[in-house]
Amino acid sequence: MFEFDLNKPASVYFIGIGGISMSGLAELLKTRGFTVSGSDRSASDITDHLNEIGIPVAIGQRAENITDGIDCAVYTAAVHADNPEYIACNERGIPLIDRAELLGRVSLAYPVSIGVSGTHGKTTTTSMIAMMLLQAGMDPTVSLGGKLDAIGGNIRIGNSDRFLFEACEYTNSFLKFFPTDICILNIDEDHLDFFKDINDIRHSFRLFAERLPDDGRLIINGELPDLEAFLSGLRCEIVTYGICRDGQTPADMPYTYAATNITIDGYGHPSYDLYIRGKYADRITLSVPGVHNVSNSLAAIAEGVFRGISMEDMKKALLIFTGTARRFELKGVREGVTVVDDYAHHPTEIHATLTAAQSYPHRSVWCVFQPHTYTRAKLLRKQFVRELALADKIVMADIYAAREIDDGTISSADLRDDLIAMGKEAYYFPSFDEITRFLIKNCVNGDLLITMGAGDIVTVGESYLKL
Repeated sequence: MFEFDLNKPASVYFIGIGGISMSGLAELLKTRGFTVSGSDRSASDITDHLNEIGIPVAIGQRAENITDGIDCAVYTAAVHADNPEYIACNERGIPLIDRAELLGRVSLAYPVSIGVSGTHGKTTTTSMIAMMLLQAGMDPTVSLGGKLDAIGGNIRIGNSDRFLFEACEYTNSFLKFFPTDICILNIDEDHLDFFKDINDIRHSFRLFAERLPDDGRLIINGELPDLEAFLSGLRCEIVTYGICRDGQTPADMPYTYAATNITIDGYGHPSYDLYIRGKYADRITLSVPGVHNVSNSLAAIAEGVFRGISMEDMKKALLIFTGTARRFELKGVREGVTVVDDYAHHPTEIHATLTAAQSYPHRSVWCVFQPHTYTRAKLLRKQFVRELALADKIVMADIYAAREIDDGTISSADLRDDLIAMGKEAYYFPSFDEITRFLIKNCVNGDLLITMGAGDIVTVGESYLKL
């Protein structure tokens, strides 16, 4: 029986290698001496990059791609039992492990393994911590769910004992990881095609926290509901963080790390007073927009302090961090219209992005939104409509199906109709070309145009800038 060991190179095949996490893991294994290859359904910038660094990628998933000499195959949650390569591996007796299991094996190889979890903010917070570790010269290995310019993409291979990674809750992936440090940023209703309800989600996050060793450390958002019950019985060190709200002072709050006196500049960037254990520590300034990033930065600072990073290095890292790809990412300006792209695909994320947009220079805020999965759109319909209404004008694109099949019970036109019923200016178009032509005709000098969603809606903004 094949036993995966990061210190014993083997031949590994990735089914769906073009995914952001899969590609990073493939690159990591190659640097450790593994023979790596894989396939994906279509070519992309990621598959092009993998080919360039010597990882051959077959476009199209076919049984004949599975050949003798493969010791192990890795697959994602999007790969099912009817996948021809999955079937071929079983027929040949090639061991199969999923992406989460591989990431868990990688985490075992590092004495310091930092997992950043939460329904929202994982990529940004992981990137903030990465910037701090780099600024302090700690040479970490980093696995991101997005692209960070400072590490040249979504993966960085370091030469230290520190491994920093995103820990996703979907399909309980994070229950296969072995962290020494955990950040829990938030727990919201999401992925309801897998989880039963919010209590089921909270239970999974609690099980993740229980994976910490007794000498491990949990950094957790102190504003989570019913926090005391969630933490009850945990044996690891627990550190909380939160924002002082409604006139409260750090002395009033039970947080280890607290932010108060928040100010916002003309581009939505916050500054705040940092208190640690009730004592003033420093004034922190961020170069990413939105008060939600104050919360993210508190989690990052808590981890940085634990890892011995100086306040000077943490402040500098946060100041030079301008975000990751698809997180309020400035794409360009066309005839006075500023185009921003954002990955937000959950009502809480939409609220954070559109609230941040209010502090950004604009005449009108346009939100071009592509819902992600029918299940999410259907179960959170009212919440989506409420948060999208924060924009001045909304354009709906068709739902990005991802892993689902349209059963005809929800559509983007339905969300448009709900918005119109609220008195909002809202539109729906079935194709990206129609959306782009409409925007060119109707956006005017001074408008802020945000393309939003976890699918391929980013191409609308890119086309708008080119035409």
